[in-house]
Parts: sequence; structure tokens; C-alpha cells
Amino acid sequence: MAIMDKQMNIKHVVFLVPPSSTLLDTCGPMDVFQRVIDNMEQLGKKVGFTYRIHLVSTRKACRILVSSGISIISEGCYKNINYPIDTLIIPGLPQKQEYKVEKDVLEWIKEQAGKVRRICSVCAGTFMLAEAGVLTHKKATTHWMLCDKMTKNFPDITVNPEAIFVKDGNVYTSAGITTGMNLALALIEEDLGKSFALQIARIMMLYLKRPGNQMQYSIVLESQQTDHQPIRKAIDWVYTHLEEEITVEKLAEYTLMSPRNFARVFVRELHITPMKYVEKLRLETATRYLTETHLTIDEIAGLCGLKNSTNMSRLFLNIFGITPSQYRRNFKSSLN
Repeated sequence: MAIMDKQMNIKHVVFLVPPSSTLLDTCGPMDVFQRVIDNMEQLGKKVGFTYRIHLVSTRKACRILVSSGISIISEGCYKNINYPIDTLIIPGLPQKQEYKVEKDVLEWIKEQAGKVRRICSVCAGTFMLAEAGVLTHKKATTHWMLCDKMTKNFPDITVNPEAIFVKDGNVYTSAGITTGMNLALALIEEDLGKSFALQIARIMMLYLKRPGNQMQYSIVLESQQTDHQPIRKAIDWVYTHLEEEITVEKLAEYTLMSPRNFARVFVRELHITPMKYVEKLRLETATRYLTETHLTIDEIAGLCGLKNSTNMSRLFLNIFGITPSQYRRNFKSSLN
């Protein structure tokens, strides 16, 4: 088998699946790689390798019961792997109940991080990488609902709650559930190019192949969770006055509250400070203008209250790691 693998130049992609993990964390990225295997020749991509997918268990039992109650059958325990791993992917851990990852599993993960070409996590699988010490002093992400927990439990990790996925060295971490498919497409793009990855996305009817530096969720949708009328009134006003100078004092006066009480209630309702909310709303609005209009960067900056393209670029680089112009090229619809 070893001789055959060498002749065929097989890249082994291993999914290490813990019990009670989310099924889509595993089957989503697996399907992406399988579509690549199925379509390499049909799409005319001449390469010197192919992928081979493996699903292995963290325990001796081959049967894995996932969170939805479905049983999946692995090819065996991770300890029985006898081939070189190219890419190791760890799906999400259960979060409703405390799950203790075995020490020998964590030690194996840490050992593999120094051997494999790429080691990745999907959703809460990031916590396994963190517990194994793979993410120490690195940048990472996980599901936005778990980012605060990760920051608290692992202060030596720089957690990005905005990103779809984050790459730091040979370590890749992704956000929630379906973002594992976006991560898999990014891995395919690294190996086979952007055009081929986009073809796979089209075959799988994925609406958009999202780069990792796109936002996980909408601040506008998130703000709809509050029914507190003064806060809703302030939010509605901000949305239509982004181009103006906005301060906590101005918002408090508009809602007939003291600045201190307004800020306290705002954080209680939305779990974010008023000025951080304004910044996120300006950023989100700017991304929409970039992808849906032909306005210049300076015009968009003015409409969003960012004043000028320099300020806007600084914010985009800080949050997304790219400039507004790069964001527009990456995300602009072909219909515009």
C-alpha cells in the first residue's frame, strides 16, 4: 500500500471525530473533498495527486454517535493510522454537556501539528486544538457564541470573533457549522487554484465561496434581539444617521436617559458597547455599499461616518486584514 500511495501521490485527509460532535461539521467538509475527487478529471484539472478521505474515531469503537442521534461508522481509532496524514480536520465538540478529551488524544493532536501539512478545526473543534496547545500564541476563531468562552479559557490565543476562518501558519480554525465547507473550499483553492474551487462551489450549489475574512454574522440582525424601546429607538436613529458624529451622550439625550445608564442598558441588551455597535454597523454598511454599488471609497466612507478612505482602510485592515478595494474585488456580485 505504501508503494502504491507513493506512485499515486495520495494526499490523506483525516477527520478525527469525537463522540456527540455535530454531523454537519464532519459531513460538510467531507463532501467538499469527495466532490473534488469525483470531478478532477471531468473538470479537466490535470494534477499529480488525488485525495483520500478517512474518518477516524477518538476511541476504540468504530461506531460514533453524533449530536443528532445518528450513528456513523469510522474506519477505526486514530491510533491505528499507518499512512502519512496530509490534512487533519477536527470537527466540533459537544457544548451542551461537559466532554473531557482524553489526554492521549490531545497529545496525539499536538504531535500531529508538527508533522502534518495542515491541521484544521471546525466550529468548537477549535477547543481541542487549544487544549492540545496547538493554538498557543496564535490567532484563531470559533463559533461567535463561543468566542468569549475561548478568550476567557485560553487568554494566550488571539480570538477573532468576526472571521469565517483563520489561518496561522499551518493551523486553520473555522467558525460555526457550515463554515467548515468554506474552509474546505479554501484548502482546495490552495491546492488546485481559485477557478477550480469556484467550480466545486457551483457544483455543490453553494451560493458563495466565502473567504475567511468575511463577517460571521450581521450586527443588524443581532440587534433585533432586544425589545427595550429606548434602545430600539437609539438603534433605529443610528441606522439613519451614520454619516453624522455619534456619541454616547447624543444617543442618551435622544432616548431621554443619562449617558451612564444608557451605556449600561445598551450593554445589557446587546452585549456590546454603544460605540462598538456603531463601528460594526458602519463597517457592515460599508461592505454592503462596496458590493452593491459603484460608489467610490471616499463616498462610501462619508456615507458611513468614517470620514475618509484612510480611516475606512484602517478599519478594514484591522477587522478583515484587507483593504476596501480588495474587499470589493473579492465579494462584488457579478450582477452589479
